[in-house]
Amino acid sequence: MKTITAKSPHDSSFSFSRRYFNWKKKVEDDDDNEEEILTFSSSSHFCEEAKEAEELRIPVASRVSLVPPPRKKLPIVSVSRLRSALSVFGKNTSAYRSGLGTRVVGTLFGYRRGHVHFAFQEEAKVSPAFLIQLATPTSVLVREMASGLVRIALECEKKMGKKGVKLLNEPVWRTYCNGKKCGFAMRRECGAEEWKVLKAVEPISMGAGVLPGNCNDNGAGSEGELMYMRAKFERVVGSKDSEAFYMMNPDGSGGPELSVYLLRV
Repeated sequence: MKTITAKSPHDSSFSFSRRYFNWKKKVEDDDDNEEEILTFSSSSHFCEEAKEAEELRIPVASRVSLVPPPRKKLPIVSVSRLRSALSVFGKNTSAYRSGLGTRVVGTLFGYRRGHVHFAFQEEAKVSPAFLIQLATPTSVLVREMASGLVRIALECEKKMGKKGVKLLNEPVWRTYCNGKKCGFAMRRECGAEEWKVLKAVEPISMGAGVLPGNCNDNGAGSEGELMYMRAKFERVVGSKDSEAFYMMNPDGSGGPELSVYLLRV
């Protein structure tokens, strides 16, 4: 084999380029300068390497599926804190709940020569959530109501030692009727006698009248006939220490003829 030795670095690079590229001389008519044109040889190693690169190409899918990012989950600690906060809020607001809504049924009843009872019910068929017995005689209250508007104010003392007692569960109240002090009122549980009266007036939505004396198991006796007045009341809660009940007129005109105010001072 004949070895080729390069005389200079330029000759070695030139001989390498001759092996892989074909050089042609182009002669211009105007100029005597010669230009060398570089063309790729089809049998060159460069073309073979390019073909091998094409064969090694990995096809890429034209469509890329977009996967939505996973939703962030709240940590367990934050969820537990939220539940505990809601439970505390529910405990704090439970002190304002008394089983009554904004519309209640109010019944005023009593024997003619007896004392007045006042009951507030959520519905006519349920037991009263608030039942008190006033020291005012029924005949006196009837005269007051016949003369015009009646405002009954009930006040109780706030005891520092006892906390969490609902306003409607206070046992003793000072009573004022149209600004005049009328003794004390006592909270009572709905017994068989009171429940019998409420059941007798259950079909009546609004009105006043007299029930026969046999409504009482003991008979009318010396107390006379049983008088009643029944109407719808609007309940307004000012705070945990103040509430008001306003009698609603059926025609919606004029102010309430009877109002009851509860205040803890």
